[in-house]
Amino acid sequence: MPKETMTGRERWRAVLSRQKPDRIPMDIWATDETFTLLRDHLACDLDGVLARLHIDMPVTVTGTYVGPPLPPNQDVFGFAYHDIQYGTGAYHEPINTPLAQFQSVEEIEAGYTWPNPDWWDYSHLPGELEGQEHRAVKGGGSEPMLWYNWLRGNQQAFMDLLVNPDIVHYCLDKLFDLAYQQTLRIFETIPGRVDFTYIAEDIGGQNTVLYPPDAIREFFWPGMKRMMDLTHQNGAYVFTHSDGSFRDMIPELIQLGVDVLNPIQWRCPGMEREGLVRDFGQQLAFHGAVDNQQTLPFGTPDDVRNEVLDNFRIFAPSRYILAPCHNLQAVTPMENIIAMYDTGYEHGWQ
Repeated sequence: MPKETMTGRERWRAVLSRQKPDRIPMDIWATDETFTLLRDHLACDLDGVLARLHIDMPVTVTGTYVGPPLPPNQDVFGFAYHDIQYGTGAYHEPINTPLAQFQSVEEIEAGYTWPNPDWWDYSHLPGELEGQEHRAVKGGGSEPMLWYNWLRGNQQAFMDLLVNPDIVHYCLDKLFDLAYQQTLRIFETIPGRVDFTYIAEDIGGQNTVLYPPDAIREFFWPGMKRMMDLTHQNGAYVFTHSDGSFRDMIPELIQLGVDVLNPIQWRCPGMEREGLVRDFGQQLAFHGAVDNQQTLPFGTPDDVRNEVLDNFRIFAPSRYILAPCHNLQAVTPMENIIAMYDTGYEHGWQ
């Protein structure tokens, strides 16, 4: 087996900056329940899991809330939560829609208090990163339509795009402004240490885009472009996530400033790996692409190994970070997870 000559951060930075890493970096996304199962299966803590599987998982940094006291079980947006059981675990989901009752921008301004960027402190970040110099850092970012859907309720949020565009613009501007200030303060507190920023919006469904393309251009692109410009101005890279099928929007995302595309759900129409590499491989790095709908949860270890090898072959002309194409679920056999990373480590040398 070859000897590693790079840290995880150096490996990520090589891929992001169009250089050649010693081996293909590997990342992990998983639910809390899956991490618990992995720790139990391998009889070690999280650091031990990452070391055993040679995973180059970044550190995620964020602010600490220091604002006004919040009611029990409520966050700064006014969401109350409870756990939704799904068989092998639970998701912590909001159970209310704080903006659903408002009919105009004026009503929202009069009846709702938006979070203030000053409610978060970042002075702990330098100390938090001590001893983590070998790991890449993810800091800041935005995903405002996710929050808007929760604030208004999914059905009303989609209707608003057609019947209440002024409310959508107003609320998304507020959410983008908050994200911008939070991200800026992270950059200012740990200058030069953030490697990439997570600027996401789920625009793809299982078979096609979730929104009319003109709505995507009107409501999402301007705020995302502002976030991407801030990221590049601070020497970091733009990591963009969207589930599903959104092939026709990728050229516009590239124009906005995307550097890394995730999660590459290649079974969705238009997201075939060969076509993405052919058309966008000179402009993008790809993150993910190990299928989390069929192969990982329901395949065999051999199926997983073959898919990892397929990815290495297909993405060879471009830049690639091996990872599941979304959060690993607790139903996923531990043997399949181990097969993914063992195969990646054995065959990912450059």
